Amino acid sequence: MNIEIWLSSPHMGGTEIKYINDAFDTNWIAPLGPNVNGFEADLERFLNQDVKVAALSSGTAALHLALIECNVGYGDEVICQSLTFSASANPIVYQGATPVFIDSEKDTWNMCPVALREAVVDRISKNKKPKAIVAVNLYGMPAKMDEILAIASEFDIPVIEDAAESLGSTYKGRSCGTFGRFGILSFNGNKIITTSGGGALVCHFKEDKDRAVFLSTQARDNAPHYQHSEIGYNYRMSNISAGIGRGQMEVLNSRVEGRRKMHEFYAEITKDMDGVELFREPNSDFFSNHWLSVITIDENAASKNREDLRMAFLEDKIESRPIWKPMHMQPVFKDAPYYGGDFAEKLFENSLCLPSGSNLTDADRSRIEKVMVSVFSNKKLSDVTLL
Repeated sequence: MNIEIWLSSPHMGGTEIKYINDAFDTNWIAPLGPNVNGFEADLERFLNQDVKVAALSSGTAALHLALIECNVGYGDEVICQSLTFSASANPIVYQGATPVFIDSEKDTWNMCPVALREAVVDRISKNKKPKAIVAVNLYGMPAKMDEILAIASEFDIPVIEDAAESLGSTYKGRSCGTFGRFGILSFNGNKIITTSGGGALVCHFKEDKDRAVFLSTQARDNAPHYQHSEIGYNYRMSNISAGIGRGQMEVLNSRVEGRRKMHEFYAEITKDMDGVELFREPNSDFFSNHWLSVITIDENAASKNREDLRMAFLEDKIESRPIWKPMHMQPVFKDAPYYGGDFAEKLFENSLCLPSGSNLTDADRSRIEKVMVSVFSNKKLSDVTLL
């Protein structure tokens, strides 16, 4: 009986328990403590851009606080990439604002600078200048940040870089998550490293981090009694979760290497499959952690479609998933403005996320390859393994 192969499962390094035990031994169980401080410092060193990091309960919480710090409020508009997970857009609505969705471009599948400029100019012409731009690094692939930041600078709009999927990725040698006024990280159970649940807000100024921590701990004023002059949130990361994060940081580089090796595996087995194209970096400016490896299937050339492969995987207990359904196609956002063409829509119709975990074995890869070859029968089985 085959064991389930997951799309992206947690991969522990072994030292996480030491930090957790330290928290129990010292009774630091609350949402503060040495592990929280240490995890933030570990992330700051890894990102290597003189940033300040606030460890929070989720990436969604981090994005919500970033929007608050960008003064997004009721009636405002925020530009957001359409091809992304809903957590990139939901916090916009938390603030009573309206998301304005942007199509993707073909090189990175991320926010199209041409459509972005069109949207900004058009919204300004309607007296609705966007308050922020949420740019996403899809599946670990860096966006075209130079072009996006240039447009944002021209119109004086802050950028929030949603790097929830791209910790360990770089653009022109600089760490993803450090490009915008704020960066968003996620440590959900399926991410490249995990704290079981959790996220972080990346800031460039200490006062921005301090405000995020203040808001994330119920916005309690500096008084001996409980006094609140603003609405706050229960968004701070616990010392236990941060302990898991500290252990995970010790293996982050190897986890990136493991994901990239899975991508190399898929590059090898798909190279002669007619109509199957692997999503990859457009040039050496882009270094993706390949959090998820994704293929696009041309049904005419392959004589098979995305669902043929997904169902074949499912029969063998191998998890795969269609890519994110674009936000402008979601029922909850059906009335939101949208700029661009149908590129993201076509990707959604024809693309599939493949098992990408850094903990997959040679036996797992063999099963995956057998299914893919059985569906795309124009290629013979190989002896592809990871070095």
